[in-house]
Amino acid sequence: MSRVVDLLADLVRADTVARDEARLARSLAERLSGLSLAWADFEPGREQLVARSGGETPLTFTGHLDTVPATPSDWSVDPWAAEVDGDRMVGRGTSDMKSGVAALVEAVAAHVADDHDCRGVQVVLTSGEETGCDGARRIPASLLAQGGPLVVAEPTANRLVPAHKGAHWMRLTAHGRAAHGSAPELGDNAAVRLARAAVALHDFEDWPTQDGFGSVTANVGVLRGGVQPNVVPDSAEMLLDVRTLPTASGDAVRDLVRTLAGEGVEVADHVVLPPVDTDTSDAFVGLVGEALSATGLDGSPGEPARYFTDASALVPLLTPSAAPLAPTVVLGPGEPDQCHVADEWCSVGKVDQAVEVYGELLRRWCAQP
Repeated sequence: MSRVVDLLADLVRADTVARDEARLARSLAERLSGLSLAWADFEPGREQLVARSGGETPLTFTGHLDTVPATPSDWSVDPWAAEVDGDRMVGRGTSDMKSGVAALVEAVAAHVADDHDCRGVQVVLTSGEETGCDGARRIPASLLAQGGPLVVAEPTANRLVPAHKGAHWMRLTAHGRAAHGSAPELGDNAAVRLARAAVALHDFEDWPTQDGFGSVTANVGVLRGGVQPNVVPDSAEMLLDVRTLPTASGDAVRDLVRTLAGEGVEVADHVVLPPVDTDTSDAFVGLVGEALSATGLDGSPGEPARYFTDASALVPLLTPSAAPLAPTVVLGPGEPDQCHVADEWCSVGKVDQAVEVYGELLRRWCAQP
């Protein structure tokens, strides 16, 4: 196996399900020893790395080190063994998104080691992305060099993706009146009211749409209420995951959720992550396309991603005041349809390929005036 695939295996073997990302970040910092290093506090054991070299308006690469959980009984192999079968490495985080992290770190380390007049490169390795970009939203803007574009190494199978949906997570609550379970008519069942709201939101089919992005979607992710079977619940709570569009986000979507939820249900924001949408005519999108084409890959922009990324939190931090938003592309070796599934895998060939693409992009970036 190549050096970058060995690195990926090391990353996958570390269980970073909402913990211990700093351990991996410190290890990766050793590979980035040619850059200046800074640390952003988040939680104990979950500190985040910002590494920079070269000019004052660098090209930024970012990736997150946390993963979603894995239930070993659902897998055919140990989720943290990083087993390789032919071209596939199987393990939690292989596609989402430790393959992208390994590739960007390998490419940036090689680029910085090459003696040249570096226009600037910055690496941001985050924690807590899977729970709503918790870590990235807490990085101080003062730690980041502003003014340059952003590459997010999330899984696109090495396709150029210049946009993704936003995420608007909402907390819905209902309050009722408790009573004995043998006399439900004396109470007001908050769980039933919220269950009706959940069904209405799940079944609704007329969400706003946008060309390229498709439709707003809504997922009832958490629904809970009551204390025990013989008590009428006097409160209930739902967490709703709404994926938004550049043309349909914020107040408009929240108001629609309120209408669908009905009377007696309160709706409040939980996490709000805006969509990312870089014009396909942007010069940086063209530069990324050229780098892909130079390495034998398709350089044309693909459809927007349905998932969110840390770009939602980082783009405002990377953008100087009153300037246009930092141009952003999502480009990584992982497989988009392998995110969060059992027996998650990535192509080791595409990981090697991503190192080549990132290296070519960095060379072209530094060759520009």
